[in-house]
Amino acid sequence: MIDMATASWPFFGFNPWAGVPGNTNVSRSEPAGGGEFLSGTFDSDARSIQYKLYIPSAYRNTPSPAALPLVVMLHGCGQSAADFALGTGMNELAEEAQCLVLYPEQSAQANWNRCWNWYEAAHHERDEGEPALIAALTRSLIGQYAVDESRVSVAGLSAGGAMAVILGRTYPDLFKAVGCHSGLAHRSATDGLSAMSAMRDGADLAACKQSTPLASIPVIVFHGDEDRTVHQKNSADVVQQTIESHLAQVPGEAREMAVHEETGETSGRSFTRHTHCDETGEVVAEQWTIHGSGHAWSGGNLHGSYADARGPDASKEMLRFFIEQ
Repeated sequence: MIDMATASWPFFGFNPWAGVPGNTNVSRSEPAGGGEFLSGTFDSDARSIQYKLYIPSAYRNTPSPAALPLVVMLHGCGQSAADFALGTGMNELAEEAQCLVLYPEQSAQANWNRCWNWYEAAHHERDEGEPALIAALTRSLIGQYAVDESRVSVAGLSAGGAMAVILGRTYPDLFKAVGCHSGLAHRSATDGLSAMSAMRDGADLAACKQSTPLASIPVIVFHGDEDRTVHQKNSADVVQQTIESHLAQVPGEAREMAVHEETGETSGRSFTRHTHCDETGEVVAEQWTIHGSGHAWSGGNLHGSYADARGPDASKEMLRFFIEQ
């Protein structure tokens, strides 16, 4: 995410491109956690994007592997794919749960601090900008590997969390669930100045609405209540936006959600979890507030950046949420 203390103006962005199908080239591989951690490049007609892909050991050691879930992980500002994988510990969990993990990597040419450009209007819609490119990369890898297309999810931290929300709302046919850690709602900003305002105080959710409600997919959010980079209100807005979209799809008069509250303590941090269910019992949103935590991945590995080793394991809980959908 943008560092408000050191951010310079203007933000360095790039022109939007069409996310057309392209070629994926694997450049090298490294053993990791019993599985394989590949580095690759996806080429489209307009642009290339680098990525890393974790393949669990059971998949690569089986001649005809069964289709596995896929989780797309979007790093935050100033991070790389490898750094994000290390800080979240998602590869180790993927080895246990037997799923593939894709880490698209933003380039410094696309954004000076390697942020996903969630705040620019050019990246808010389907088939435009970064959402189109990431979706095209995801589809390319689905075509190359045995992936259970009914269990493809996307998650991210900060700017990556905001972009994950955008992807879930613009590609509900591709992604079945969203994980947002310390991120923001779709359309929270349209330029750098409004991004700073949304991060500092939260966005005007009413101004984020579209004339035609987007499809809703389940979302799980995490946010520290001492986050000084992205205001905690933003995660509540992600949940509210998801609920409103869900209710807009329900025929007849919209009804209130049932909310279950749970409190607890894990690894030295207390938390409050709110689970929002519709009248059928279907989970629409799960919201975790980590008390005492700042702008960092809850339960993460301190060898990676923006990680807090204390608190519930956000990676583990997100993976559980994705598999349950």
